[in-house]
Amino acid sequence: MPVPDVPLAAVTASAYRIPTDAPESDGTFAWDATTLVLVQAQAGGHTGIGYSYTDAAAATLVNGSLAALLRGRDALATGTRWSDMVAAVRNVGCNGIAAMAISAVDAALWDLKGKLLDVPVIDLLGGAARPAIPAYGSGGFTSYDEATLQRQLAGWAAQGLAYVKMKVGRDPARDPQRVRAAREAIGPGVQLFVDANGGYTRKKALALAALFAEADVRWFEEPVSSEDVAGLRLVRDRAPAGMDIAAGEYGWRPSDFRRLLQGGAVDVLQADATRCGGLTGFLRAAALADAFGIALSSHCAPALHVAACCCAPTAVHLEWFHDHVRIERMLFDGAPEPVGGLLAPDRARSGLGLVFRAADAREYVL
Repeated sequence: MPVPDVPLAAVTASAYRIPTDAPESDGTFAWDATTLVLVQAQAGGHTGIGYSYTDAAAATLVNGSLAALLRGRDALATGTRWSDMVAAVRNVGCNGIAAMAISAVDAALWDLKGKLLDVPVIDLLGGAARPAIPAYGSGGFTSYDEATLQRQLAGWAAQGLAYVKMKVGRDPARDPQRVRAAREAIGPGVQLFVDANGGYTRKKALALAALFAEADVRWFEEPVSSEDVAGLRLVRDRAPAGMDIAAGEYGWRPSDFRRLLQGGAVDVLQADATRCGGLTGFLRAAALADAFGIALSSHCAPALHVAACCCAPTAVHLEWFHDHVRIERMLFDGAPEPVGGLLAPDRARSGLGLVFRAADAREYVL
């Protein structure tokens, strides 16, 4: 018997600007606050929540054309609602702000669907390929002094995380020493990752890859811009053995991931559900990674990704990003915590398992 439609009563978005606990920077950008756009979707007496880390302009788009488009339509038809939204932003462009607005709405719809059916999102996504997924500690900002860098990475290692990542690319002359300091702090038993955020030229990336290998760096993320598919392929082909090249966090649409995979640009494909169209878009990226036989890792927003990563066939880990971990602990009940280096969804909670603490967020409202 067909399941009856559950019409959406309302879709609303709000934006919050949360200062960082210290200045943060990577190879190509610096910031002192992070904006979270939260979407609430209401139907059948339940409210689903989703979010993206983006500009407040995404909330304007949700509260305007996307809310009007979705109101009265079936909340359970998440795939159709995703297609509706993608079609609706054709003339404003489906990358950037529009993609992140759609991402937050899509996550809210999946959360709402889980609450309406009283099941966790991990079951809606088809069930787990694994019960838990490794998390890798991520931070090590270029704005940190060496002592702060060592303290943060060593702290994650002490918590049982098997992988930690630091930022490089702002000062290439200092990067080898910073990487050596990181290795000294975490010891030989933890894998060390570096992320240049596209901050190097091709030749500089290759030269530094050789130096980073001396500290047993196993992951080199965006050694050159992710727009430079040929450059990523060059670095991947010539990087030292045992060093994976990763990119994909700026993939907005399935075609962006296909371009990286067809170009042979990565050993590990990254996807970010807060940018690539929510959980629906993330699943499409995961399917492409599976089709190409390439490992997958999620970018940032760990509370949003844990269920999807447990379901994705080639997922190897998710990013335990300092900035977003802090915000999710501050503003959500139910945000997962790693146990023995692994993150698992709470299957006793329906939907995404998150509850937004509006009172705690009030001081950050934009």
